[in-house]
Amino acid sequence: MGQPLEGLTAIVTGAGRGLGRAEALELARLGARVVVNDLGEPGRWGSPLLERSRELGGGTGAASAAPAEEAAAEIRAAGGQAVAHLGDVADHRQAEELVQLAIDTYGRLDILVNNAGILRDRMVFSMTEDEWDSVIRVHLKGHFNTTHFAAAHWRARSKEAGGPVFGRIVNTSSEAFLAGSAGQPNYAAAKGGIVGLTTSTALALAKYGVTANAICPRARTRMTEDVFAGFQVPEDGGLDPLAPEHVAPLVGYLASPAAARVNGQLLVVHGGMVAIAERPRIAAKFDTAKEVFSYEELDGLLTPYYAERPAHETFAAAEVLGLKRG
Repeated sequence: MGQPLEGLTAIVTGAGRGLGRAEALELARLGARVVVNDLGEPGRWGSPLLERSRELGGGTGAASAAPAEEAAAEIRAAGGQAVAHLGDVADHRQAEELVQLAIDTYGRLDILVNNAGILRDRMVFSMTEDEWDSVIRVHLKGHFNTTHFAAAHWRARSKEAGGPVFGRIVNTSSEAFLAGSAGQPNYAAAKGGIVGLTTSTALALAKYGVTANAICPRARTRMTEDVFAGFQVPEDGGLDPLAPEHVAPLVGYLASPAAARVNGQLLVVHGGMVAIAERPRIAAKFDTAKEVFSYEELDGLLTPYYAERPAHETFAAAEVLGLKRG
């Protein structure tokens, strides 16, 4: 029996380190050929880059030590196929080049894993315009850019084939969106936008054979080291519950043919646990007794309703933060 992703080509963005790297290694382990995307210079998300895509092994010096190239080398050393792409997915042109690199190198694209991101945490009353714009740009626009070009590729292939083709998108949202993280208004907004992008894409591309799902991972990476500073690493040598390796297998599954019926879903994953988030449901409905609501009528209906609900209960699902294996 062959590997589940054998013969398929995947892109993983932000895959030079942390969660993206673990995801790229897992996809390669399952048989995929992987285009490993990350910046050519660490820490420069949001800045245009001069470097373009190239395969590891063709250069020396600082550029050859780029995290994306190191991850691609690790995949090849284990017997897999991988190339590196050094670029900013939040730049529309560079995102197009990334998708084209996969097509030019391996003949087609089958799997897109959007992971690239940054943090600029601050309370909403202290946040600067640049802190807002940079996070929205990298996370939300970055997801859109790659999705746009991948979707165009699959649509064209489907039209040429006269029917559905194989395509998988795995996007990265966050519990910050679900729980309403108070100190991350930019990040929570971007991650909520990604869920909207995912569900819209899932409906738009289903007829072409493409699925789109989002995960809310919890993982200890360079980007989140401050966020999870209070979570201790096990002293007995066991795997850290926040290790990216807990998340990568779900990405591998969602990218596989086995997940054909999983579409437009949001899944929380960490520490040996996967939880499926339910879609929002209507809690109550009120109709006007007249042709149009008045202030007085709304006051008479909504004020008593909210008086009976806990003051802390909002649309946010803070209970997601308490999920754990067991």
